[in-house]
Amino acid sequence: MSSPDPTASARDHAADELAPAAAPGPTAPSSRRSRRRRLAVLAMIVSAVALVVALAAGRSGGGSDARASGTSVASQAAAAAETRGSGAAAAAQTGSTPAGEVDPLAPLPKSRAKVVSPVAGEATETDTAAGGSRAASPQDDLSLPTPKGPATKTSRSQTQAPAVRDLSVDQATALPNGVALPPLEAPESVLQVIRAGNTIARTPYKWGGGHGSFKDNGYDCSGSVSFALFSAGLIEGSRTSGGLMSWGQPGKGRWITVYANGGHTFMEVAGIRFDTSGRQVTGSRWQNEFRSTAGFVARHPAGL
Repeated sequence: MSSPDPTASARDHAADELAPAAAPGPTAPSSRRSRRRRLAVLAMIVSAVALVVALAAGRSGGGSDARASGTSVASQAAAAAETRGSGAAAAAQTGSTPAGEVDPLAPLPKSRAKVVSPVAGEATETDTAAGGSRAASPQDDLSLPTPKGPATKTSRSQTQAPAVRDLSVDQATALPNGVALPPLEAPESVLQVIRAGNTIARTPYKWGGGHGSFKDNGYDCSGSVSFALFSAGLIEGSRTSGGLMSWGQPGKGRWITVYANGGHTFMEVAGIRFDTSGRQVTGSRWQNEFRSTAGFVARHPAGL
């Protein structure tokens, strides 16, 4: 038998020694990946713990500590959302309204307004709060002189405008100032007669006045009636009292009636009297009071 080759034995031994070391060669990369995974999991655990600590600090009022520990904007938003969610859930359970929101069904608060009656010349709480008491002005003294006698009775002046109560639908009114207030509803011819009568109502009585010319400084009875009728186009010119006895239509009219006899004439317009004899009472030809028509002929313009 031949003796063993020492060189071959050495190679075999070396191969046996190297074999265990070479075997792990193909599995080395997987070991490194496993370690990296473990490190990643550990990092995630640490991050989760830090997030929990940050959330706990945010709930307990430690927002600045959470920011100091490196909490990101996303984690702060998540913490705020969680806080709002928990607040809403608590409000739903307790029936209350979260802080910062208004319950539209809540009852109105009771008014605590205080009625203050400040005294003239004294500083109020508002004046004091605005900068102390203010200086009194002469206008603060509203005292009036003491009356020396009883008040006199007041009456409507003769030049005062007529009151609304004096107006009537179809009745004229002789005012204290001597003019006639026409009714609210009357034909235009009636309004013209009243306007013309107002222009001469307080003029003097003048025998024959208004017959030679309607532009005169005084008028007698027939001249006054003729002047008013002529202004409305109801007569062709001036007439005497006797001439008016046959003028127009016989009888009383709806708006205008002329009463005439051989010595005097006057007329009724919308319920009031136009008569020169009235000047002796009120100073005006217009009169609210009527007079006897015995001995007079009644005539009226056609249609009126």
